[in-house]
Formats: sequence, structure tokens, C-alpha cells
Amino acid sequence: MGAKSGDEPTWRTARRCDGGACVEIRTLGESVLVRSSGDADGVYVTLSRGEWREFVAGVKDGEFDGVHSRGASREWVSADGGQWR
Repeated sequence: MGAKSGDEPTWRTARRCDGGACVEIRTLGESVLVRSSGDADGVYVTLSRGEWREFVAGVKDGEFDGVHSRGASREWVSADGGQWR
């Protein structure tokens, strides 16, 4: 793994991570990048800060309780503020 430049944001792991595949985020300008720590070299999702706030509110409200990474039935639609469907 190469050295990171001082300008490159670092990935932060969720505080409630149990050591498995956890959510990691990093900010880049006005965007929030989200990925799985279990697939650090894989894909990530880019959200605006407003979309990130809506996502976090949904997590806190229990909107994703019981949703697993495989076969999830809802997807984020980013249009005029974003929404889950």
C-alpha cells in the first residue's frame, strides 16, 4: 500500500463496527463517499451532504432494520434531494 498524501482524506469506520464488514465514510469536497470495509478496494457510493444527512436520519429511524447487503429491496434514488424506494 502506498503512502497517502496529506491532502487525501482518510476513510473512517463506523463507531459501532463489530470488526466485520462495516460502513466506512470519507468526505471529499461537498460529497460523502460510503463503502464497505470488507471490500475496501471495491465500489463506493457518492452522496451529497444533504443525501448523507437523509441517509443517517433513515438509519436512526430504523428504515433499514432487517435489510441486508444481499437482496436489499430498497434503493436510493438521487433526484431533487433523494429518496428511498
